[in-house]
Amino acid sequence: MKKTIETMANGQKKVINACAEPCSVERGMRMLGGKWKASILWHLQDGPVRFNDLSRMLGGASKKMVDQRLKELESQGLVIREVISDRPIAVTYEITEFGRTALDILNRLKDWSEEHGI
Repeated sequence: MKKTIETMANGQKKVINACAEPCSVERGMRMLGGKWKASILWHLQDGPVRFNDLSRMLGGASKKMVDQRLKELESQGLVIREVISDRPIAVTYEITEFGRTALDILNRLKDWSEEHGI
């Protein structure tokens, strides 16, 4: 953490604690905070899901958006893509062990949202 001193309009000095690089919360949000990413992980917790089924589960997400988020999650090591048929192409997505480590956080977020009527 880096401390900087800022002079306010009235001449008073204010100490600001600024992160020199993204903090832990920000890094975590970069992993899980993209639109639909947490929802995708949540829907994969019970086992592999085919792409079209996952798109339907997400409701308001376009197939293009789902595809983009799945590619991001795959590149981050949170999900695995498996081709189950070439003609016609059919794929399933499954949460990895690393991805499962986020489920506790998502479950607590769900509980918090329900508790506060969010």
